[in-house]
Amino acid sequence: MIRFHLDGKSGLSPYQQLVRQVRHALRLGLLREGDQLPKVKDVVADLAINPNTVLKAYRELEHDGLVAARPGVGTFVTATLPGTSPAALAPLRQDLRRWLAKARRAGLDEEGIEALFTTTVHAASEVDTA
Repeated sequence: MIRFHLDGKSGLSPYQQLVRQVRHALRLGLLREGDQLPKVKDVVADLAINPNTVLKAYRELEHDGLVAARPGVGTFVTATLPGTSPAALAPLRQDLRRWLAKARRAGLDEEGIEALFTTTVHAASEVDTA
């Protein structure tokens, strides 16, 4: 089961962060059809957020056809998103962990790593489309 977290510096609202985390988990194969999302009351207790925030995120995911609420039971994944197989992701994840360790040794903190990664992804995308 997915465990949500919030990042106050992300620039995204809490409900958008929850939606994004579910979508990422679906794309990476961490959530599959039939899996249950955390109950609203559990997310509220873990993150100290308003229940309406969680309900809004779950409603958006339901509107997108990715989950379905079963009254009195919970919210379950009904569809996945295209992604790469977990087996293909394993070596990439290992390479990324090594890269992260290298970046930390070079003195980058989490924010610096994220900035470097994001700008590099965007620059590479611009080159690919040129």
